[in-house]
Amino acid sequence: MNTKALIVIDLQNGLENEGTGLFNLTNLLIGVNQRIADYRKHHLPIVFIQHEDVELVVESRKWQLFDQLDARSYDFYVRKTHANSFFQTNLKECLDKLSVTELEFCGAQTEYCVDTTIRMAHGLGYTCFMKRGLSTTLDTDLLDAKTIIQHHEHLWDQRFLTFI
Repeated sequence: MNTKALIVIDLQNGLENEGTGLFNLTNLLIGVNQRIADYRKHHLPIVFIQHEDVELVVESRKWQLFDQLDARSYDFYVRKTHANSFFQTNLKECLDKLSVTELEFCGAQTEYCVDTTIRMAHGLGYTCFMKRGLSTTLDTDLLDAKTIIQHHEHLWDQRFLTFI
């Protein structure tokens, strides 16, 4: 029985094309692949979430996951159109079929899709985890990406998830 799954959110080519790019992307991808390897070693499911919209058109290069990710055909894939990965998707149904009760998160963008999905998962009763530094985002006019990530990690810690 699989009780735990890794949720990889929106690590797609199109997010890197904006401005200065995603914060610390190279190290993030290395860290995410380490988590993927650990899940594969323990035969636990990995779910890749892919956002789609007018800029991230399904099957386009921008919509595709980063080439550096160890994504395989037998992993699970969920397409979404909202920051909440559970909203009008089959994510919960997929997790239920796998008997998953614990979720580990990583991905992009920290303050949008990662934050919204973590809070929703917490509200749905999942036990949530994350390794520090495995979410990323872009600089904004108000805050740099590093500050946004630190702020959200502080908010999530022991409220919405546990850091491992």
